[in-house]
Amino acid sequence: MSLLRHTVLPVASDDDAEKTCAALRPYLGSVDRVTAVHVIEKGGGAVDKAPLAKRRSDAEEFLGIVESSLRDDVAVDTRIAFGTDVVETIFEEARAVDATAVAFRPRGGSRIVQFLAGDTANKLVTDPVLPVVSLPEPTERSE
Repeated sequence: MSLLRHTVLPVASDDDAEKTCAALRPYLGSVDRVTAVHVIEKGGGAVDKAPLAKRRSDAEEFLGIVESSLRDDVAVDTRIAFGTDVVETIFEEARAVDATAVAFRPRGGSRIVQFLAGDTANKLVTDPVLPVVSLPEPTERSE
């Protein structure tokens, strides 16, 4: 059985969805199913960053990119989740679909940007509830 058999693929934006799909593509031979998840972060009592309808529409767009990019090669499910803690919500979704791993593409940025943004990548790998795979940037291959 492959570690990536049922992979949860968190995506944060349209650009992230495209790059994450490209990073996962070389490993699709080991993947039976992908569940793409976009977490709409709730403010926990604070004012939300944008109207919910807009955020839901954006999430559907991001998840649609994953679906259209990967559906010819692997079964793809999409989920929009809501939570005050993005990482916790990703793991809740992974458990709900009985995933075998979470695969993500770390997004760059300086240490200060990562610190201020909460460094989701660090939180994903620090105390995971199932295997977490950091996907490398795809390389250009000459054919």
